[in-house]
Amino acid sequence: MPEARLIRVRGIVQGVGFRPFIYRLARKHSISGRVRNSGSGVIIEAEGEHADLDSFQSAISSQAPPLAVITELTVEPAQQNRFSSFLIEKSEAEESVDTLISPDIGICDDCLNELFDPADRRHRYPFINCTNCGPRYSIIRKLPYDRPLTSMAPFTMCPECQREYDDPADRRFHAQPNACPACGPSLQFTDTEGEPLPGDPLLSAIAALREGRIVAVKGLGGFHLACDAANEEALLELRRRKGRVGKPFAVMAFDLERARLFAEITEEDAVLMLSPRRPIVLVPKRSASTLSNAVAPGQSSYGVMLPYTPLHYLLLEGFECALVMTSGNFCEEPIAIDNAEALSRLRSLADYFLMHDRDIVLRADDTVMRRDACLPRHARRSRGYAPQPVFVPAELRQVLAVGPELKNTICFTRGDRAFISQHIGDLQNLEAFGFFREIIDHLRSVFELEPEIVAHDLHPDYLSTGWALEESGLPTVGIQHHRAHVASCMADAGSLEPVIGIALDGTGFGDDGAIWGGEIFIGGPCDLERAAHLAYVPLPGGDAAAREPWRCAVAHLSSAFHEIPSLPFLESIDASALATIKKMIETDSNTHLTSSAGRLFDAVAAIVGVRNVISYEAQAAMELEALADSRETGRYPFEIDTTAEPWQIRPEPLIVAVVRDVRKGVGAAIISARFHNTLVAIMSEACILLKKKSGIGRVALSGGVFQNKLLFEKLVSELEKKDFEVLTHRQVPANDGGVSLGQAVIAALGD
Repeated sequence: MPEARLIRVRGIVQGVGFRPFIYRLARKHSISGRVRNSGSGVIIEAEGEHADLDSFQSAISSQAPPLAVITELTVEPAQQNRFSSFLIEKSEAEESVDTLISPDIGICDDCLNELFDPADRRHRYPFINCTNCGPRYSIIRKLPYDRPLTSMAPFTMCPECQREYDDPADRRFHAQPNACPACGPSLQFTDTEGEPLPGDPLLSAIAALREGRIVAVKGLGGFHLACDAANEEALLELRRRKGRVGKPFAVMAFDLERARLFAEITEEDAVLMLSPRRPIVLVPKRSASTLSNAVAPGQSSYGVMLPYTPLHYLLLEGFECALVMTSGNFCEEPIAIDNAEALSRLRSLADYFLMHDRDIVLRADDTVMRRDACLPRHARRSRGYAPQPVFVPAELRQVLAVGPELKNTICFTRGDRAFISQHIGDLQNLEAFGFFREIIDHLRSVFELEPEIVAHDLHPDYLSTGWALEESGLPTVGIQHHRAHVASCMADAGSLEPVIGIALDGTGFGDDGAIWGGEIFIGGPCDLERAAHLAYVPLPGGDAAAREPWRCAVAHLSSAFHEIPSLPFLESIDASALATIKKMIETDSNTHLTSSAGRLFDAVAAIVGVRNVISYEAQAAMELEALADSRETGRYPFEIDTTAEPWQIRPEPLIVAVVRDVRKGVGAAIISARFHNTLVAIMSEACILLKKKSGIGRVALSGGVFQNKLLFEKLVSELEKKDFEVLTHRQVPANDGGVSLGQAVIAALGD
């Protein structure tokens, strides 16, 4: 006998072809009824025989579209309406929004085949997409995900596109960004004043790139600055204009075959690069690279991505090597997204502009990942991943966490979900702070979130802290930076049980007002006790020392020796500047105490002659890692003072040994390896001692220092050999990009 069921599906079920999938599934199982989007997901009214309904219901989960994520499926009896067929109905708005938004997805194989098929009506159309690929998050203004609520609203579908959109058997059935050359977005190639130039826009852009020009290209989440990655003159000019002296550029290659001309790409790396999310993947350089040395100076790896839009494929088709594709901005500013904004902000950076007329609602930089300890891990989480939530094994009250100053993200919590924004960046200018506010307003609106409390960093001078205290209008709670790191790792790994938490990074405001950064905690996310830390050393000049590693070296040398020894790196330091720094340390003038592991890396890098001054964050540490001889097994002495409370990890024996090796003429590659090995030994020994004291055998690793592949992999291996369970980041970065998650979890679970 026929019966009726009301089925509600929650998760990432909008913008991924879910309704067309339900339609086809219903016809296959002889089900009548209807399906529609709602603010809470997808609602299905199904009528049919009992056995058919059971089969239909089971197939919803087992055969869901590849990009769908079902987090909840509920079924209840319903009143029969005696539907004569199965329909896809217009979406409805509800009082509360509880659905998830799909990230932007790279072009699928079907669309790629059509792009290069001369017989297809979308042949070489730069905005080809279907239900299985294309823009999502970056074009959504409001839920539910329907064309009128996206930036595709101004483009009325032509009769042929409308037929595809209405045909349940078509791959573009209810594909909201559906378009073609007759009715969709179009390209424009302009000069720096925005004046359109004659000729085919795409061919003109390719010609300009071949001539060594810099072209601002509008993509999915914002503008890229593009140039030929084999043209050193073009790269040096881009560095000059962008003010990016040495920081590596990301490159994009047409396919894996061309990428392998300059990079060592494993099969596991290839899987990550070819995924629909298309992140930048950090991979080792080939010894005989075809790229200019100016792409990633001083580094052992490249950041490589494959095309994720049809426009990228068309641009790269004729390039045997690769294009640099770096964010369209000046250093520390957010990526440009609006045409007028790009012309205003990027006019001094680019020679030409390749733009289109589809608005980008939300900017999103490219995601950056690397495989560490056999798993893909984020260095920057943005396009392709945000705003997909992290599911936390607890019921969380609604909290807004506003993150730290650097690599800022924000996080909202509701239920078991933590919604983390795309990478916002460093909140050190008005443009970035404006983006920060924009993301808070957008996520709060689109998900209809009403946070009860705002969590912020303890640092009183952070702009995010100031916004929380002065502008949020809500109760606030300060969360210590490194405790947030550890809690973030716990939530990311799906375990909130007590841990030994290691947080290693460059800087974070401590409970005592000192600059922390070499911390070991013990406990659960809401009661993390500081159990041990790197012993304090003076940091002369505060933030200036982070930009000038030689200052860190002098500070550590002054703590390890009665008189600072004569070393080669000091010969290039101005005598009066050196005298000033020594005086600051002796008189405790304009210095701050720090336990920072990042500054210890800087000190060693300077002592061994790697770098005295940096042009971008962590440059000295990255270059120190890059030259390490992985075959070296030696290590330096160290001391853990367990009589102190908390325990003190004293770096003086390590520094003395490094100086001894420098004076003996030991190579920097060997010293770097021994330094890394020593840090592994220190952290491993501390964990063994704390396990004996507490009985806890679970370790969580967080903080920007764990972006160091050599240190991270060696420490994970060593801890696992000692029978520790090791929790690591998998969904959010270990660096400050994951701090907002930890802030939110601590605040949401706290009193």
